[in-house]
Amino acid sequence: MTQTATLSSPPTQVLTRVGSIDVLRGLVMIIMALDHTRDFLHINGFYYDATDMATTTPPLFFTRWITHYCAPIFVFLAGTSAYLSGRKKTPRQLSSFLLTRGLWLIFLEITIINFTFWFNLTFSFLMLQVIWAIGFSMMVLGGMVFLPWRVVLAVGLVIIAGHNTLDAVSFPEGTTAHVVWALLHQQSFIRFSSGMTLGVLYPVLPWIGVLVTGYCFGRLYGSDYTMERRKRFLLVAGLAAVAGFILLRFLNVYGDPRPWEVQRNGLYTFMSFLNTTKYPPSLLYLLMTLGPGMLLLYAFEGRQYRWIDFVSVYGRVPLFYYVLHFLVIHLLSVAGMLLSGVSWSELEMQEGVPPEQGFSLGVVYIFWVGVVLFFYPLCRWYAGFKARQSSQVWSYL
Repeated sequence: MTQTATLSSPPTQVLTRVGSIDVLRGLVMIIMALDHTRDFLHINGFYYDATDMATTTPPLFFTRWITHYCAPIFVFLAGTSAYLSGRKKTPRQLSSFLLTRGLWLIFLEITIINFTFWFNLTFSFLMLQVIWAIGFSMMVLGGMVFLPWRVVLAVGLVIIAGHNTLDAVSFPEGTTAHVVWALLHQQSFIRFSSGMTLGVLYPVLPWIGVLVTGYCFGRLYGSDYTMERRKRFLLVAGLAAVAGFILLRFLNVYGDPRPWEVQRNGLYTFMSFLNTTKYPPSLLYLLMTLGPGMLLLYAFEGRQYRWIDFVSVYGRVPLFYYVLHFLVIHLLSVAGMLLSGVSWSELEMQEGVPPEQGFSLGVVYIFWVGVVLFFYPLCRWYAGFKARQSSQVWSYL
């Protein structure tokens, strides 16, 4: 049975859940829903770039920017959770679990999640997003768990710090090398002769670095670390990452293929400074997001507030919430478009998201709050149900 930890669990206890981790993961899951609500419900949500300095507004930019924290922390903590669950397994058992769960996540991505995103049963357009990245990275980690943890950590950090040296590498479209490189490091939309299009939104190489580093990070929650020692590390590492981001970003010489530029005024210049690259996640993007993530873990540990209990519910069942929230938000979009007078045939042609339709950003925020509150009792029920199950099958769900 899965054991639930408080935010200040004894350091000598073998835990598969850590309260502060559930709170941080729940927080990013809640924020994640804002981004996807904006995609489906904001007017032309699928047809603009919210971070384009030439067309965005500060409210729109920061609505998108705050959600940048979701994917890196989600992937990083997936690695940490793999370490925590692995302490009850032999290396061979952990490897087998990571390989099979990774395959299962990739299967979910290309079937259930793609359907909830597009409502297209022909699967003529497939997108590889964060669940694919976690699944593939778990499979890689499954082969690395036999190595000394310091070697695994070194590999993860080298990938995170060094993968931007590969930004200029590319291969001709239509070649096998282009497909492989798109899966690894270059966001691409690959069109096959069969008529299917594969959208690689999450090239997996840097995410491997994030997940395996998160796996090593899990050691902080072992018996070798007291809460005080762990919090000291989180504070120092978090501040160092934030300082590293500010320094490297200011120098504009390495760490992101998109340099910041002076804009029309100081606010837009600041927005440009923050506008780092997510696809694939640059070194600066990861420093900007994972550093504050560590500071939040530092702040959450040992704290008990009513809102913390609320947020942690979402963090205990992230996959359940992730899959279903796409379905609910997409259904809301379809219902909203139909009530606005859009014909069913137009919706069907555009997978439920036609251009020049949608709601204002303020209305999007109202829908977002509604979606989050709708899922609270469902996530609370499922977390309790899952905690009562003893079968290993539930660890895949």
